[in-house]
Amino acid sequence: MNKGQVLSVRDIARIGIFTALTAIGAFISIPIGPVPITLQSFFVLLSGIILGAKKAAYSQATYLLLGLVGFPLFAGFTGGFQSIYKPSFGFILGYIAAAYFTGKLTEEKSEKPYIWPAVFTGTLIIYAFGFPYMYFVLNIMLNNNFSIIRILQLGVFAFIPGDILKAVLIVFLAKKFSP
Repeated sequence: MNKGQVLSVRDIARIGIFTALTAIGAFISIPIGPVPITLQSFFVLLSGIILGAKKAAYSQATYLLLGLVGFPLFAGFTGGFQSIYKPSFGFILGYIAAAYFTGKLTEEKSEKPYIWPAVFTGTLIIYAFGFPYMYFVLNIMLNNNFSIIRILQLGVFAFIPGDILKAVLIVFLAKKFSP
């Protein structure tokens, strides 16, 4: 999509599909501490590969905005502006950037060697937004005294095995469905 180019009906439909898939991914949730395990990041990263950078970012921005205005699209069937006070909200903020950069790194390069680093980078971007936000909410807003290591245990380390499994599945699906 070039600058000034209007989205087609097909583009809007595909963006909507990935917005919905991200919401569905939130509903598949395993609560383990302040950040539940969900399939959201799976669909975020896959959107970048399938839709490309800009359209993937649009899909995740739409997901975020719909959740903030009150649609119960976030994990645990929650939504509304009060969601910004959850320790996990920073991860949702990272979805837009992760989708964009995953898409940017794989546009025009659907070979497996390019997909792995893109998925890894997208995952790191989600953590780069989520970890400091979680630290801020738990320690500053909620007046706790969690160490950085404890926050890493709660919000990063517990998710690495699942993220590896998601990455393998994303690479497999990207080979099947990328344009």
